[in-house]
Amino acid sequence: MKDGKRRDNLAGGDVAENSLGGMIKRQRLMKGLTLRELSELSGVSVSHLGRVERGERFPAARILRKIAGPLGIREEELFIFAEYLPPPATAAVDREMYAGKIDPYVAGILAQEPVELQRAIIGMVTILKSIARCEQHQNDPKQRHQL
Repeated sequence: MKDGKRRDNLAGGDVAENSLGGMIKRQRLMKGLTLRELSELSGVSVSHLGRVERGERFPAARILRKIAGPLGIREEELFIFAEYLPPPATAAVDREMYAGKIDPYVAGILAQEPVELQRAIIGMVTILKSIARCEQHQNDPKQRHQL
């Protein structure tokens, strides 16, 4: 069961760099926010956010929904990373894979990993693309007024 696995990962108290809490902390720091500022923007208590970042608590979907905006991450992408939603299967991804456009080295490495890890990696890439889009919009004066 996924929840059981989450609790096992959280039991040690140390947050792995690729954990949900670690990703939330990195994104908060990249946005230049303190825990208090994220708390004020999201309405989630500082203590709860700290426990999530340290891996002591796994956030409910409603918490992820509250912090997504202030962190600059689409809710859907955060839900995928938290494994509340499966990664989307898109025709574009399928076309690229079958057209031979996926790097053979990357395909070989991913093929050796369990499907759950493959999906987690796709979720992380999706989040990184979202962050890049947000930064691109912020740096483009024409796009800045549309946000």
